[in-house]
Amino acid sequence: MKLIISAKVAGKLAKKHNVTEDEIVECFANRTAGFLLDEREYHKTEPPTRWFVAETNRGRLLKVVFVPTNGIFIKTAYEANADEIRIYNSKA
Repeated sequence: MKLIISAKVAGKLAKKHNVTEDEIVECFANRTAGFLLDEREYHKTEPPTRWFVAETNRGRLLKVVFVPTNGIFIKTAYEANADEIRIYNSKA
């Protein structure tokens, strides 16, 4: 799996969300269900944006948002809120 994280996104992950690339990799490895499509009009991309909620190896529950391209283009990752966890658990 080739993760692609732009410099701008990497800065936001580090400063705003305190999320590392290693944690994102751990979430992909620890994922127990599928990916959901982000169907909100403002967030639509081609190919479609996907997301999931999974734990890091230290038990931190993150929402990871990405676009599959010639790799996995990370859009963002942050601690999942209760609504995101509920939606993911009910639809994934």
